[in-house]
Amino acid sequence: MELLETTLQRIRPVSETTLAAAQERLDNLTKPRRSLGYLEDIAARYAAIQGVLRPQMGAKRVCVFAGDHKVTAEGVSAYPPVVTQLMVKNFLGGGAAINVLARRAGAEVEVIDIGVDGDLGNLPGLLARKVKSGADNIARGPAMTLAECRQAVEIGIERAQAAAAAGVTLLGTGEMGIGNTTPAAALFAVLLGVPAAEVTGPGTGLDPSGVAAKAAVIERALQVNREHCVSPLGALAAVGGLELAGLCGLCLGAAAARIGVVVDGFIASAAALVALRLEPAAKDYMFFAHMSAEPGHRKFFASEGLRPILDLGMRLGEGSGAVIAMQIIEDAAAVIREMATFAEVGIAPGA
Repeated sequence: MELLETTLQRIRPVSETTLAAAQERLDNLTKPRRSLGYLEDIAARYAAIQGVLRPQMGAKRVCVFAGDHKVTAEGVSAYPPVVTQLMVKNFLGGGAAINVLARRAGAEVEVIDIGVDGDLGNLPGLLARKVKSGADNIARGPAMTLAECRQAVEIGIERAQAAAAAGVTLLGTGEMGIGNTTPAAALFAVLLGVPAAEVTGPGTGLDPSGVAAKAAVIERALQVNREHCVSPLGALAAVGGLELAGLCGLCLGAAAARIGVVVDGFIASAAALVALRLEPAAKDYMFFAHMSAEPGHRKFFASEGLRPILDLGMRLGEGSGAVIAMQIIEDAAAVIREMATFAEVGIAPGA
């Protein structure tokens, strides 16, 4: 059996019993009942993921998958494709937003070349896992074959497994790929069953006419690849991208290893949606970091009944929102682990 199938078989929902016990502990901490709001929901679920009432926060890691998209030839991005390579070098040099924010959160940044269109050589710190040099132009055919898609997904699973072996207890999803809001929007359109125009936004900064042209490119991609989009994996191969496939695998691998995974923004959420379509129980292990400024992200949250931790109007990607949310999850874990109960301090609840 292939790694993807064995991973899907290992994913189980968190224990409802543990979840209820965690909420009961939260209700008995020295504060008014439910007074910490959504922070308590986060704390209870993080506890249930670990299967304990006093969850520990170990190492934190954000995996940044980099890949290019030949659909940029259709004019869907305000930046040229070479920026992907330049930003990978920036990540490795520690100068990008993800590096700054990860340092604040105490999280390691792992950079993976899963599909950059170019030879990056032996850059120190870069994990070379290239499946192919960029996803093909989805406006003219599939982004990749099913075999290539499966390979990329399994690389993501393997990175989750490696993180678990290293003692990581919270993973973050990061990505870099000029043009990748286009395949992300295409995946949302397919998997949510909505027109491309409803999930297409400015990405790196397109004006309204550019957004309209981008939506038209996505609609063309959906028509060209219609016969391939008959399953979640088929849709990912047809209109997705290599870094999205890696992120999908990371989400699945984290769930199988019982590690919480913080899903970043619009692009990462498209990858997470594929993971959810492949195995709905993976949802229990996902924390959605923030509401992107991309308009399609709001439609995704409404459709799936999910709630983001933050809404800061961000649309950078890289995992930037994920590492900010990691700090909130760490706070939530500390609350349920470290606060005293009413009984421990001799206070009658409601007194």
